[in-house]
Amino acid sequence: MNEISKHHEAAFSLHFKNFKRFRRNLSYSLLALPMIIYVFIFNYLPMGGIVVAFKSYQYDLGILKSPWVGLDNFRFFFTSPDAWRITLNTLGYNAIFIVVGLIIPVGLALLLNEIKSKTMLKYYQTTMFFPHFLSWVVVAFMAYSFLNPLYGLLNRWLTDMGGQSVDWYVKAKPWIFILPVAHIWKTVGMSTLIYYSSLMGIDQEYYEAAALEGASKPYMAFKITLPFLYPLMTMLTILNIGHIFYADFGLFYQLTMNSPMLYSTTDVIDTYVFRALRESGNMGMAGAVDFYKSFIGLLLVLLTNYIVKRKNEDHALF
Repeated sequence: MNEISKHHEAAFSLHFKNFKRFRRNLSYSLLALPMIIYVFIFNYLPMGGIVVAFKSYQYDLGILKSPWVGLDNFRFFFTSPDAWRITLNTLGYNAIFIVVGLIIPVGLALLLNEIKSKTMLKYYQTTMFFPHFLSWVVVAFMAYSFLNPLYGLLNRWLTDMGGQSVDWYVKAKPWIFILPVAHIWKTVGMSTLIYYSSLMGIDQEYYEAAALEGASKPYMAFKITLPFLYPLMTMLTILNIGHIFYADFGLFYQLTMNSPMLYSTTDVIDTYVFRALRESGNMGMAGAVDFYKSFIGLLLVLLTNYIVKRKNEDHALF
């Protein structure tokens, strides 16, 4: 009986400590409440619609009464002649975005950390961060002013240098480079700001001690700064790998002006599904592809997190 009583006392003490911790952090929980509600409404409630992937959706019957078709919607997508091409495009571009989107922002954050002038620091931050607020529609028309086959600035420069103008919206291969450049230009500011904010939390005594020992700037960057960034870099990379099947629809649809001549190198899963929905209205197939992307993304997150956990448990996401 004494052991049971001690067990109950320990359990009550633990619950009491958890309650005290909850009361102490209540203000922080209330600050997070709007985002929790937002995520619940727009990310968790719609998950009930996953059943559409296994049904032949009919608008007059709705989700619940539409007939079940099993895996027919998945079969429709995977037997499509375009399935392999758009899957490779999606994986290839997102792999490039993950690698380049890690190296460049970290490098820029390290450079910003070396700037001592607050005026210049604000200027560089604003310059890099401004494209983040532009929609892909605006960016598409900005790109069109450069790539227009008749009056584009890029073609004028080419002809002025003795070259020939290029119809960029007909030639597919150059977009293998254009799309990553556009993506980095638009997203690098936000990523750099995240890494730079992390750098601001590093204790300056580490650098002062290294300077007294005669350490150079590159040595301090690789031995002090980067190790502090490793956990954040790992976490963001794991999350990005989980979204490797999710293409930025605005980038691939708006920037390319949806030119059919570019589909061989610019068509990804999201743009393919959008066109299929617009032309055939097949909600079941769209649901099947989304389920496929989400399931593979979950597996990739779990696998990547497991590998990171085996190497360094402190850097794992969970």
